[in-house]
Formats: sequence, C-alpha cells, structure tokens
Amino acid sequence: MKKNRMATRKMAECAIMIAASVMLSMIKIYEAPLGGSVTLFSMVPLMVVSLRHGIGWGLGSSFIFSVIKLWLGAGNFAYVPTVRGIVVVIVLDYLLAYTAIGFAGAFRKIRFTKSERSGLLISTYLGVLFACIVRFVSHFVNGAVVWYEITKNGEWNDYVQTVGMWLYSFVYNITYLGPETVMALIAVPVIVTVLGIMKKNTRNSI
Repeated sequence: MKKNRMATRKMAECAIMIAASVMLSMIKIYEAPLGGSVTLFSMVPLMVVSLRHGIGWGLGSSFIFSVIKLWLGAGNFAYVPTVRGIVVVIVLDYLLAYTAIGFAGAFRKIRFTKSERSGLLISTYLGVLFACIVRFVSHFVNGAVVWYEITKNGEWNDYVQTVGMWLYSFVYNITYLGPETVMALIAVPVIVTVLGIMKKNTRNSI
C-alpha cells in the first residue's frame, strides 16, 4: 500500500514538472532562426525530477517532454526535404536531445565532501552540466548532418557559406544552449534548496 502511494506521488510530481517545463519552454528570451531557444529555466523542473527520484524517472519524464516538444515543433519539418532527414531530426533534435535532460541526476548518489549540502551542490552541478553537454552533442550532430546543408542551400546567411558543417553547427547551437546551460547552472543552489524542502516534506507526510 505504501509503495503504491509513493509511486502515485512520484507520477504526480513528474506530471507537474513536465507541465512546468512545457510552460517555461514557451517563454523564450531568444529564439534561433531554425529552432532552438533560450527559455526561462525550462530544463530545471525536469532536472529536479532526476535529482530527486533518479535518472530512471528523470529520463522517463524528459522523454515525455521530448514528445511534447516534437509535437509543438512539427512546423520545422517543412524545411527538411527528405524523409531520412526528418527521421534524423526527430531522433537527434527532439527525442535524444530533450530526453538527455534526465541525466541531471547521474551523480546524485555520489558525495564529494563531508558536508551534505556542499556535496549535493557539487553532484548537482556535475549532473546538470553533464545533461546539458549530452543534449548539446545531440543537437550538434544533427545540426552538422541535417541543418547545415539546408541552411547552405537556402542561402539564409553568409556565415554558413564560409565554414564547414561542424563549426557551423557548433556556433549555431552554442548561441542558445550556452545561455541555457548557464541559466541551469545558476539555478543549482535553488534546486538544492528545493530538493531539501521536498525531502523534508516527504518524510513528514509518511
């Protein structure tokens, strides 16, 4: 009975965090011309799930988020001329990239210092950075393999005509994922505080 109650609570928390991430992802501080944007801490709720309940729950919640983002971003497929290209975009730019946010809890069980809070801060910083790097790699590969040629053929900017696909993809994706990563890292102390409050409330309610 207790296990069922805990599982139900976890699912409810995950649903709330997914909804929060979706809503925050719609608040765009900057939007790149071919997709990708700097949002108002949209990765943070999903990272909290992973840090609180483990990467299994984090990856599961982030995958659901990726499907929602795929549905919301379907208009971008109009630029992709081939079915193969669309499949690559779906896998790399959506399913893998956004699901990677769930890796934020990868170091949650590791304590780097004797102090519980400082150890949690370090493991959270590492997890958040790791999740952002994995997400960046997915977007980066997709940008080089698919979007580079589309942008070059479309002649939408001069820069793409002067560099190779890997450098172009790196520059394009870092313009929005760089600030997204910085914002997520800035939020880490708040995340750790929230995790402590949620943990305390959970203990009191059992």
